[in-house]
Amino acid sequence: MRQSVHRPIAAQAALRPLLQPRAVSVAAGLLCLAMQAHAQSEAPVLVARAELPSVSVISTTPLPGIGLARNVFPAPVQSASLRDLADSGAADLSEFLNRRLGSVHVNEVQANPFMMDVNYRGYTASPLLGTPQGLSVYVDGVRQNQAFGDVVLWDLIPKAAIAGVTLMPGANPLFGLNTLGGALSIDTKDGRRHAGTAIELSAGQHGRASLGLEHGGANDKGLDWFVAGTTYRDSGWRDDSPSRIGQFFGKVGWRDGATDVKLSLAHADTDLTGNGLQQRELLAADRSSVFTKPDQTQNRATQLNLQLKHALSDQVMLSGNAYWRQTRTRTFNGDLNEEVIGEGPSPAACVDEAAINGEPNEACSGIATRTRTSQRNMGLQGQISMQGHLMGLRNQGVLGAAFDSSRLNFTQGSQFGYLNDDRSLTLVNAFADGTQDSSEAFDARVRLKGRVTTWSLFGSDTLSLNEQWHVTASGRFNDTRLKNADQLYPYNNATTQGELRGTLDGNHRFRRFNPALGVSFTPSPAFSAYAGYAESSRAPTSVELGCADPEFGCRLPNSMAGDPPLKQVVSHTWEMGVRGLLDGRWNWNLGTFLGDNTDDILFVANNASTGYFKNFGRTRRQGVEAGVQGRDGAWTLGMNLTWMKATYQTREVVGSEYHSGADADNGIVVNPGDRIPQIPSQILKAQVAYDLGSQWRVGLDMQAVSGSPVRGNEDNRHQANGITTFGSGRNPGYAVFNFNGRYQATKNVTIRLGVSNLFDRDYATAGQLGARAFAANGTYTDAGGIGTTFYSPGAPRTVWATLRWSM
Repeated sequence: MRQSVHRPIAAQAALRPLLQPRAVSVAAGLLCLAMQAHAQSEAPVLVARAELPSVSVISTTPLPGIGLARNVFPAPVQSASLRDLADSGAADLSEFLNRRLGSVHVNEVQANPFMMDVNYRGYTASPLLGTPQGLSVYVDGVRQNQAFGDVVLWDLIPKAAIAGVTLMPGANPLFGLNTLGGALSIDTKDGRRHAGTAIELSAGQHGRASLGLEHGGANDKGLDWFVAGTTYRDSGWRDDSPSRIGQFFGKVGWRDGATDVKLSLAHADTDLTGNGLQQRELLAADRSSVFTKPDQTQNRATQLNLQLKHALSDQVMLSGNAYWRQTRTRTFNGDLNEEVIGEGPSPAACVDEAAINGEPNEACSGIATRTRTSQRNMGLQGQISMQGHLMGLRNQGVLGAAFDSSRLNFTQGSQFGYLNDDRSLTLVNAFADGTQDSSEAFDARVRLKGRVTTWSLFGSDTLSLNEQWHVTASGRFNDTRLKNADQLYPYNNATTQGELRGTLDGNHRFRRFNPALGVSFTPSPAFSAYAGYAESSRAPTSVELGCADPEFGCRLPNSMAGDPPLKQVVSHTWEMGVRGLLDGRWNWNLGTFLGDNTDDILFVANNASTGYFKNFGRTRRQGVEAGVQGRDGAWTLGMNLTWMKATYQTREVVGSEYHSGADADNGIVVNPGDRIPQIPSQILKAQVAYDLGSQWRVGLDMQAVSGSPVRGNEDNRHQANGITTFGSGRNPGYAVFNFNGRYQATKNVTIRLGVSNLFDRDYATAGQLGARAFAANGTYTDAGGIGTTFYSPGAPRTVWATLRWSM
């Protein structure tokens, strides 16, 4: 089943509903043991993660520049190194972000580790069309948000090539469109910093196996090179859920004094199965079961990126990049045809109606949708970074411009069929093209071409009033043009079964200047305070503009009909907090944030299977973050706690057919203060590691997440009656532990062992209200109008091992 769409409390009270007794005992024991060991340590050793904050320098834009000291930047930046990524045991980048970075959690809507919704402070970077996007993602300065839907395809980012990641919080306008809640900047390896050759083999449960090869080097003529290739396979822990990934990354560079040039090529070819949400009654009987199948996504992408840095002097640097990328995506999704529940469908009736093209839409229990998306993106940006003095005061500034252009083609068609006992789909010769001799016939076809271009001018300046006070002002002007061309219904007089159907044709323009202002106070290298305000915006995408007519609901991603104009989303973020270094060992931070979105674009349901996009007034995300991390002797310890409240701030009537309180028109009322679905109120992350001499290292990490409403329960008031509605309408809270170990057998051989979900906890990260189509024994039920809660189950305990041989 695939359906796309401030009161601080004490830590003890916040975490009480999250953790079960066994989990609490293990966590408390490890943390107490770690603290005791720290106290008894006689020879503390500092590592890079515990250095003075002023040593760490970050770039304030996607491109490298002179950068700012971390304690001067007016926001709580998080970063992770190559070693952090390796030690975590995460299969890919999105899983690592979930395990280690504060205020991050995932919704595994597709139940595939490479297709996660990554959420930070209640804002999302997702591979699924229809998900409200709010995070921008960059790799070596190249924006990874695809033009069609702003989606982020995590499976295309080569993990083997990642050198480090930086998560910038808030509505930072310098990172361009879609930076409503934050920006993720990824730096890749090169031959100068990562010389040598390595072969890596990995194997584990559920058919998990991978092979990787890396090689990097440099010579005395200024040349350096790096290549990495990875192939990955697994059979999946759920029924019929295999995945295959192939990735290649290559980079060649040249450095001569003040000039540094790099050219990189990235290619990925993936085939992922994500069987998604499952009915709660069927999960109770078999957690590996699927609702309907197949649900397959194939991605193929190639990207070229040319980077240039040139230092005009010790104080002035020019940097820029030019990129080209082509992405092709194919999907094949077999789903329940909810229109026939209660109509007595049967395989025989489906075949008969298909033969005469009569009423297969009313007789067939299944429907399969195929899509093809082709996107070609290209762009360039450049900036000049300067540091010196202004009016006798120390000053750092950046001034730049960018241009991005995207062309896209999207086609879609749906075919009827019937569900088998194993819930696979047998197709018949009938298509959802509106030609059936039926009053309920619908046309799910789409033929769309589009073009998106964005011009941007941006700048930032940090003025140091003295050694303690620093003021940063920045801004970006974006001018986006979006053109849609409907290849099926190019004029407004197009009709389907006598009804007016809106065209997807459209010519839209979105312009806005987004400012930011921040101040930091650094009385000593071990303490700093910051405060700031920033704005950022997101222009509506082709998929949102193509599905914005309430009279013609869309089966996302199944159909589009009409594009009444939408406004761009604007985020207003306030930040303030303190951070520092305690006793020379412990980095700590405490801060609060508040982000208000105006004209948020949300997918509003007409019924259980269709809906449309609309501007939704205001939404708010606010919270408190606290963290501590450090290393002392053989022990490493880290902890992050987030209290968060994500709410609607505008009254609205939305559709939710299977909500217990739905009215006669299947509507529910959302009021200001109601929680936004699938965003937890509390997130706790903790990590403990111990070095057993020079060869062994063992670690344990935990992610604890509180409960949240599921989609369809936007008013948070769903109450199952056990007759027509089932399930709580909530995702229960959960705590998951992961073990990781490293053994340095020789100088060149490293063995790693990982166990995810160590205690084999049953949990779910996403949910939705939907039609109860199957009885608890898995047989099709013909009782119409009965709803239940669907969940996307988390993976069970999984053991894997990796052998890395370096030369």
